Amino acid sequence: MPAHSLTALSPLDGRYREKVAGLSACFSEFGLIRYRIRVEVEWLKALCSAGLGQIPSLSPETTRQLDRMVAGFSEADGEAVKTIEARTNHDVKAIEYWLRENLAGNADAAKATRFIHFACTSEDINNLCHALMLQESRAGILLPAIDALIGRLADIAHATAGMPMLSRTHGQAATPTTLGKEMANFVHRLRRQRARIESVRLTAKINGAVGNYNAHLAAYPEFDWEAFCRKLVQALGFEFNPYTTQIEPHDCIAELFDAYAGLNTVLLDVNRDIWGYISLGYFRQRVKEGEVGSSTMPHKVNPIDFENSEGNLGIANALLSHLAEKLPVSRWQRDLTDSTVLRNMGVALGYSLLAYDACLRGMGKLEPDEVRLAADLDATWEVLAEPIQTVMKRYGIEDAYEQLKALTRGKGGMNRESLHQFIRGLQIPAAEKDRLLALTPATYTGSAAALARRI
Repeated sequence: MPAHSLTALSPLDGRYREKVAGLSACFSEFGLIRYRIRVEVEWLKALCSAGLGQIPSLSPETTRQLDRMVAGFSEADGEAVKTIEARTNHDVKAIEYWLRENLAGNADAAKATRFIHFACTSEDINNLCHALMLQESRAGILLPAIDALIGRLADIAHATAGMPMLSRTHGQAATPTTLGKEMANFVHRLRRQRARIESVRLTAKINGAVGNYNAHLAAYPEFDWEAFCRKLVQALGFEFNPYTTQIEPHDCIAELFDAYAGLNTVLLDVNRDIWGYISLGYFRQRVKEGEVGSSTMPHKVNPIDFENSEGNLGIANALLSHLAEKLPVSRWQRDLTDSTVLRNMGVALGYSLLAYDACLRGMGKLEPDEVRLAADLDATWEVLAEPIQTVMKRYGIEDAYEQLKALTRGKGGMNRESLHQFIRGLQIPAAEKDRLLALTPATYTGSAAALARRI
C-alpha cells in the first residue's frame, strides 16, 4: 500500500483514491495547470492567426510544437511550473513563464512569446479551465457512472416487474404494488435528474480585467475583440458570456451543481428504500466469500454499500449546496472568495462518484425473496378494504367507506374468510361479487407490472 494512502488527510486521496482517480486528472492541481497550459496556448494560436499588426503568425511546425506541449504535458512539467510559482508567488503567471522558457529554443515562436497571456486577466484563463474540468468530468466520468446506476436499477425493475409487494404508507400496510414498480419509480426520477445535469450549458469569457476589453482596445482599437473572443470560447465548446465583471459569474456552475445535488437527493432516497427492503427481507444480499458482516455476529450481511452511498451523498450535497450558493456571489468587480472554493469542485464530485460506485456495487448483490414478499401480503388481507369499498360505491351502496372502516381499521387478524363473508353479503351484481372474491393481496396490484416493464 502506498504511503500516501495511509497518511492522506482526505479519504479521497487515501482510502478511496483508486475509486476517484479519474477525477484527479480533471480537478487536481496538476489538472488545473494542464488546462491552463491548454487555454494559454489556444489564446496564443488564435492571436497569431488574427492578422493583427506586430503579432506574428506561427509556422505549422511551431503550431504542432505548441499542440505537443499540451498533449504531452507531464507531471514533471507540472513540477517545473510549481517551481516557477514558488518564485513568482502567482500561479497563472508561472504558466506564462513556463511557456516562454519552453519556446525559447524556437526562433519562430520567440517572436510571439511576448503575446502569451496578452490582455488577459488570470480569470480569463481560469474560468475556461474550470469549464473544461466540468465539461470533461461530466461527459467522461460522472454521466457514465450515473448511466451505469440507472441501467442496473432498470434491470432490477424489469426482472421484478410482476413480483407483488406490500406497500407501506406512513410505515403501515397499504395498497399492494410490485417490487419492480417501486424500482421503476426511481429509474424515472433519476433519468429526469440526469437530463438536468446533461442539459446545463457551461458559459465562459475572455474579456479582460473587468469584462470590457479595456486593454485589448487600448492596443488594437479597431479590432472586433468581442467577436474574436466569442469564437474562441465557442471553439472550446462553451456558451460565450458577453456580460461579466473580472470573473465569469459562475451561474452555470451553480446550476450544474444544483443538478448534481438533485440527482444525489433522489439516489439518497433509493439507498434508504433499498436498505429498508433488505431490513424487511424483501431483498437478500449475495454473500461474497471471505467477507465479514460483523466483528461479533457471524450471521450478519450488513447493507454497507447503501449506507456508504448515503453517507457520501450527504457530504457531497453539503459541498455542492455551498458551492451553488457561494460561487455566484462576488463583491463588486471581483473578490477572491471564489478562488479557494473552486478548488473543492473535485471534492464534491468525488464524494458523489464514491456514492454512485457504492450504490451500484450494492445493487449487484441484491436478490429478491419472493417467499418473504408473499408472506407479508398474505398476512394483510385488510388492504383489500380499498377495492371492496370502491366497488360498493360504484353500485350505490351508502356508507361504503364507513362500513369497511368499521370492519378493518385497527383490527388484527383480518383474513380471506372474514373478508369473503362480508363480500357475500353485498348487494352487488354476481359477476362483481365473484371478481372481488377472486381478488387477493398479491393480485391487487393495478398496472404496477405493466408500468415497471415499460420503464
